[in-house]
Amino acid sequence: MNVAQHVERAAARLQDHPAILFEGKSVSYATLDYCASALAHALARHGVNRGDRIALYLPNIPAFALAYLAGLKVGAIVVSINSIFKWEEVRHIVNDARPEVLFTTQELLPNVPRPECPSIRHTVICEGTEPDEIALEDWLARGDPAFRAVQMQPDDPAVLLYSSGTTGQPKGVTLTHRNIATNMRTAAKCSGYRRSDRLALFLPLFHVFGQNYIMNAGFEAGATLALFRRYAPEPVLEAIERDRITKFFAVPTIYIGLLNMDLAQRDLSSIDYYFSAAATMPEEISRRWTERFGARVYEGYGLTECSPFACYNHATEHRFGSVGTAVEGFTLAIHGDDDQELPRGEWGEICIRGPGVMKGYWGRPEDTDRALRHGWLHSGDIGRMDEDGYVYIVDRVKDMVNVSGFKVWPAEVEHVLYRHPAVQECAVYAAPDALKGEQVRAAVVLKAGRRATGDELAQFCRDRLAAYKIPAQVDLVAELPKSATGKILKRVLRDQAAKA
Repeated sequence: MNVAQHVERAAARLQDHPAILFEGKSVSYATLDYCASALAHALARHGVNRGDRIALYLPNIPAFALAYLAGLKVGAIVVSINSIFKWEEVRHIVNDARPEVLFTTQELLPNVPRPECPSIRHTVICEGTEPDEIALEDWLARGDPAFRAVQMQPDDPAVLLYSSGTTGQPKGVTLTHRNIATNMRTAAKCSGYRRSDRLALFLPLFHVFGQNYIMNAGFEAGATLALFRRYAPEPVLEAIERDRITKFFAVPTIYIGLLNMDLAQRDLSSIDYYFSAAATMPEEISRRWTERFGARVYEGYGLTECSPFACYNHATEHRFGSVGTAVEGFTLAIHGDDDQELPRGEWGEICIRGPGVMKGYWGRPEDTDRALRHGWLHSGDIGRMDEDGYVYIVDRVKDMVNVSGFKVWPAEVEHVLYRHPAVQECAVYAAPDALKGEQVRAAVVLKAGRRATGDELAQFCRDRLAAYKIPAQVDLVAELPKSATGKILKRVLRDQAAKA
């Protein structure tokens, strides 16, 4: 097997059907596979063999899909590097994975510290020009488009996706060909992908959500990717109308932003499916979206470490506030501190097993053993499961606030704050407290034209929550710190509070 065979199959049966729409241009499945094969042959000619690593330090451009497929075809392990990373962050990942070839752009090249990354033998420029480096077009011109994907064993590594590194340095999550192939097929099935679909893809391709749930699952179904360099509301809304995009994928912060826009004059009628993942969707936001647009936001749950799709809400019975039930082949359970399964309804750590669970962390056996215990992937998320198997996420273990020994889950306080009519976005986090150990704090972005004070918002919580859960301080801010995928970075807020 080889993950890249999904595009080979699509090219054989679909030919001129568009695989990618990007900035006014269309790339057919036949062209994508032709170029990926030529590039794979070029990689092989330059000494890249089965099990070697190639790195993609690229924005959301068609060359990402091209280089990704070429690497898999030749049997290499494809390493994705966050395109907003700078010099030191790139150096860490390159020296951890030790790729022989790095694909990047003229704009990003200054962030690649070549003298400190001895494993890189070739740097290929995919956009722009750089006189002393290889141009992608040169390798494509010299490659053989008849090259076919080499056969791999199901448990052979296919990709390294680096975890966000919210605690310590990013770790390389090793996903196999089986991990990705089973996950992309389940994603396509649950979300109902069709050949006629056009999938909005503005989430970063270096991230598992964009890479597997949208790109790979879309290719598996023969659908068309409407690819954007990044998310910006106006270009995306214009493309929905112009290109008749049918499926919309986003993180909760994007849905929050759209709810605070005037969309009355926008034609969103082509969209038949909305999906959210990568961060917990506040129940209040999900309900408001359904009330306003008459459409559910389907939700998925998983981790980079499980490729990522493990739980879905839901093909048959949607329940607000839940991430749904385990998808085909997966089992979820709630475990206590002793690694034993807890009764339904009790809070504990969400543990996962199934065909998407990673091979391990690249070169980190001790971290792998901690994460994969007794046949289960330990997620680090706290949740509960009801009698019907629906999972409800409470929060991340590391985000819990310990107030004089009392556990406060930020998501519970955030749920209350989102009910205030002036609140657009919020983040609740832990700050040091000399007496209580930690105190609850909140950072809030107000809706345009609405007024509220920090004291008013604290009182709003006080009327609805126990005293120990009330934010000791509510700061009104212009924006919240976020990752490239739109996740709110609470560790930044915690660090700022600790330094203050």
